[in-house]
Amino acid sequence: MNKSYVLLFAMIAMFLSGCSNVPTKDIAIEAQADPKASFSGYKSYAWLATAAIVNDAYGQWEPPSFDADSEITHLIDRELRKRGMSEDSVNPDVFVVFAAGIDMDALNLKVSPETNMKTLENVPQGGLVIALVDSDSGFIIWLGVATGEVQQSPDAQTVKARLDYAVTKLLKKLPN
Repeated sequence: MNKSYVLLFAMIAMFLSGCSNVPTKDIAIEAQADPKASFSGYKSYAWLATAAIVNDAYGQWEPPSFDADSEITHLIDRELRKRGMSEDSVNPDVFVVFAAGIDMDALNLKVSPETNMKTLENVPQGGLVIALVDSDSGFIIWLGVATGEVQQSPDAQTVKARLDYAVTKLLKKLPN
């Protein structure tokens, strides 16, 4: 086998194995669309408001050097552009808004490995909401929600990969 093919195969394998290490099984995705909205007619968007991210002074879920607001905005921009939409702050078809936050006090039932019984544990939960608002009517035409367990002391790459997963999966639920 040619050395360049071996190198290419090795690089692809490393990339794929790196992607599979990011935990995403806990991320739940839900979306609802207005059945009367003609999504194929929406070609432009503008940002309606700034994001709301809960302050994480201790860096428990957002690494200190990581800007989740900017990353989420970038990911939403990317996904909307993939759909053929462009940003237009003067005369947009839809407005985009998102909010993200955490509940560090959330509780869930977990199975104890020692006793095989369910116990109540603190499992911090994070959530991301993305909404599209029709610029003419002012009504929400699409709403997507991603929720998942907050990863303890994650590095920036893990947070970025989990956000990428959530935003990509959410906007795939946007009707054509």
